[in-house]
Amino acid sequence: MPTSHHRLLFCRAFAAAALLISVSGCHRSSFPDVPDGYREYAYISNGGSNTVTVLDLVYLRQDRTLQVGTNPGGLAVNPVLNEVYVANSQSGTVSVIDTNANRVVATITVHHQPNFIAVDPTGHRAYVVNSASNSISVIDLDRRRELAAAGTGEQPTVARIAPDGRSLVISNHGSGSVSIFDVTPYNTGASAPPSAIRLRSTFSGCPGASDVAVLPDSSKAFVACSAGHQVMALNLAAAQGSWAAKQNPSLTTDHMLVLLDVGKTPIHLAMKPDGGEIFVSNFGSDSFSEISTWTNEVGGTYTIGNKPLRGIVSRDNSMLWVSNSGADSIGLYSIDDGKLAGSVRTGSGPGALAFSADEHLLLAADTHSGDVAVIRTQGKQGPALFTILPAGISPNAIVVKAIRGK
Repeated sequence: MPTSHHRLLFCRAFAAAALLISVSGCHRSSFPDVPDGYREYAYISNGGSNTVTVLDLVYLRQDRTLQVGTNPGGLAVNPVLNEVYVANSQSGTVSVIDTNANRVVATITVHHQPNFIAVDPTGHRAYVVNSASNSISVIDLDRRRELAAAGTGEQPTVARIAPDGRSLVISNHGSGSVSIFDVTPYNTGASAPPSAIRLRSTFSGCPGASDVAVLPDSSKAFVACSAGHQVMALNLAAAQGSWAAKQNPSLTTDHMLVLLDVGKTPIHLAMKPDGGEIFVSNFGSDSFSEISTWTNEVGGTYTIGNKPLRGIVSRDNSMLWVSNSGADSIGLYSIDDGKLAGSVRTGSGPGALAFSADEHLLLAADTHSGDVAVIRTQGKQGPALFTILPAGISPNAIVVKAIRGK
């Protein structure tokens, strides 16, 4: 476990390197204690470098750089295994990173231009979106191979697996549609785990379909229609014989609920952990929209900053953080108070966001400057930029994995 002495030495090294921080601003009390043997890393895919940067979030330093496939993009963390997966768009492959050793241990071949990965709640299956093949690949993460592939709409972009493991929702950017698949939940007792994936429903009328959010109870999905100014709300079919199906037979089918008017070019959906609200980043109108998932209504649209790209909500559902890619800053919105709560400077072109495990730090991948802004979310003066760590060329995704000591 890092001691106060180690932390102070670390701070002095940063000061000597002129990395935006002074010795007086770095004290052990500013950082939560961690148990013995605890490790935590951030993984950043660098599309222009064909690498993944690994940052040590305990000591706040670059750990190493991993060579992966060509033009890496989407990243996913396994919730059960100590693994991270990287979609290599130009290579048509997925790299498997062992987070214990921080090295690439396998490469899985998929199809043309994989750009997004979703891992199911069991940690045994992954679903890889193949944008140029108009398909989805089902990956067996235990055997590290493709089990099956199924056709989607044109240029699929994002896939979200419902928390109950029954439904896979895919946005098709090129065809302006949404595909919903039946997937068989992984059965640990099966001698030959199922690989079937079956198209269940398709919905058109969502031009430039991009991001997808699925509620924690798996009852609804929301899809951003980025070529317009709307978000599509969908009911996801309840399981036959479930309590919901018995109470309301109409819930046993997928169906569109409503198209909600938001700002221009909605490209990202940030959902509160409790599922009660979704916040839409409206890239074309410098705003975000607030959607009630209970009533399927837009509560309001508010200015946040220049070219908002991504959003993330704190675990206590109280604060929304938005990367304003055109303003080189993170905008803060207090959900509880219903008002803007300030902004924090970053590097150039912030995009992807991720919290550290305890949410003491917020990481922003700065696409244009090729680095990662590390923001302290709590402090006497409020949220503030702590330091900036190097990444590669065009960092475009970031995930965090914590490893508990034995």
